[in-house]
Amino acid sequence: MSEERIRKILEKQREFFRTGATKSYSFRMDALKKLSCVIKEKEQAIFDALKKDLGKGEFESRSTETNMVLEEIHHMRKNLKRYMKTKRVGVSMLNLPASGKVMPEPYGVALIFSAWNYPFQLLFSPLVSAVAAGNCVMVKTAEQSGETAKVCKEIIEQVFPEEFVACWNGGRDLGEKLLKEKYDFLFYTGGINGGKAVMASAAESLTPLVLELGGKSPCIVDEDAKLPLSAKRIVWGKFLNAGQTCVAPDYILVHESIKEKLLDALKKEIIRFYGEDASLSEDYPRIVSKAHCQRLAGLLQKSETKIVYGGKYNIEERFFEPTLIDSPDADSPVMGEEIFGPILPVLGVKNMEEAIDFVIARAKPLALYYFSHGRKNLDRILSCTSSGGVCVNETIMHFVNQSMPFGGVGASGFGSYHGKYGFDAFTHYKAIMLKGDLVDMPVRYPPGLEKRIPLLKMISR
Repeated sequence: MSEERIRKILEKQREFFRTGATKSYSFRMDALKKLSCVIKEKEQAIFDALKKDLGKGEFESRSTETNMVLEEIHHMRKNLKRYMKTKRVGVSMLNLPASGKVMPEPYGVALIFSAWNYPFQLLFSPLVSAVAAGNCVMVKTAEQSGETAKVCKEIIEQVFPEEFVACWNGGRDLGEKLLKEKYDFLFYTGGINGGKAVMASAAESLTPLVLELGGKSPCIVDEDAKLPLSAKRIVWGKFLNAGQTCVAPDYILVHESIKEKLLDALKKEIIRFYGEDASLSEDYPRIVSKAHCQRLAGLLQKSETKIVYGGKYNIEERFFEPTLIDSPDADSPVMGEEIFGPILPVLGVKNMEEAIDFVIARAKPLALYYFSHGRKNLDRILSCTSSGGVCVNETIMHFVNQSMPFGGVGASGFGSYHGKYGFDAFTHYKAIMLKGDLVDMPVRYPPGLEKRIPLLKMISR
């Protein structure tokens, strides 16, 4: 795709935004309604594409991809009028007589980068927020999930004129070309290196942005946790999408008194979910590419760790078995980078203080999981650690709650979205003060300002 073509579409979007069409309630509602209808029409094509790209079954594709987007659209349509309202606010005594308002307005033209692990949901969820907020949008699909990218482009071109929303399929070169242009807002989902490139581009033009990254999300299991239930929820969260989930539990810190019991429970749940041979399971997805499968194999080989379950893989078929490893060295490769695959390290700790120290010695994660029946150490963990989100006795599910913000902190990103938080992410809130012209208080005007200091002090109190 040529840079000239990108500039041409971008200018068309700027011109369209200047008409004010995207700012009306009816325009936004119509766009969201049409998008919902076309997604439902194309669901089978979406499922087929996800099967080819990631080996996902229909249930997982519905629950983690299309249903989440349709729920996001439903939420926006239900609440959009309220979100769009200009709200009255108070003013300080120094400003009287006056009134104040806060008016939500779209940024303008936004650029959204999707990610390959949930290539449909991670494209359309932020797009729904951007459209609901009244922006024009340029969307870059994830090239690793090429089949899904094609379907996404078809849907966007069927729903939106390109001067409103334009979709771009391509690799890194295309991403670099898109980033050469000036936008009013950037939204990126992906890895840290890509996030740095997007942030560097934003810094040059002082463009606001949201970064949704990842990191090593810890799972802390206290000594009083209900092991069968904890193991079931951990295995589900870790091996969903074959571990290719930004908020998947990356490693477990478990009280050493129950570590062996937890390992046994985890093994049982893996077998119960996927059978003795996960390659035969219709419910177990595949790694997105041979290169990523080879990377995971390299992590195991370089870490020289004890495999207590799994460890088999087939590069050609992009299959990697659910794998448990016992007590890897804290400095090993498998503990040094985000795994983003079906390898789960399990480390024992003497107490929860040791677990907390382990977590805070590392970069702030996107998610933190804590399992405990009595939750006796919950307050301590919440007050001492920092993460994008927290689940207690659960994994992943905070991501699907539209009443809660989803986003990172520190190295796991910044900014958040979902529901109202998504509308807010793509919205500038403009402060408006309406001053009366019948009375003009002289206290702030020269001359004689020094004599009015006592009056100023009194007003300030």
